[in-house]
Amino acid sequence: MLEEEKKTEETPAEEPKAEETPAEEPKAEEPKAEVNLSGTAKDILDSVKNMTVLELSELVKALQDEFGVVAAAPAAAPAASGGSGDGDSGDQSSDDDTVNLTLKSFGANKIAVIKVVRTLTSLGLKEAKDLVEGAPSPVKEGVPKAEAEEGKKQLEEVGAEAELS
Repeated sequence: MLEEEKKTEETPAEEPKAEETPAEEPKAEEPKAEVNLSGTAKDILDSVKNMTVLELSELVKALQDEFGVVAAAPAAAPAASGGSGDGDSGDQSSDDDTVNLTLKSFGANKIAVIKVVRTLTSLGLKEAKDLVEGAPSPVKEGVPKAEAEEGKKQLEEVGAEAELS
């Protein structure tokens, strides 16, 4: 009988382990969906995989220059979102009082402008640098007029040209 009791005690101990298995299932979701690429696209992807961080940075800059896009622009939009959520009437009045702060040029002191952009936004160093170098570019969108004016003042103090719209 002691052996039977030990077996029943072991069985419940094994069941929680079986319950832990579903916790591992989300890891199975990690594999990415395969995309059918042409031979040229596969070659490019393999080349990118073998590049250093510096080479990738230079590639991103070259792609931005070639196609006239800024990779950091989508990162700036979430920083601008975030309202009080008090109701529809509050949202309508905030739309009337909000403006966009745009960096027109960074002037002679690019590093100082990057620092100011980082303090005004939640961007990292690389994203802020790309935003500044991609001028004219939006720094903050849909912000209260007073906040945008303060940001413009800070940018102009370090030699940048900024505008509110």
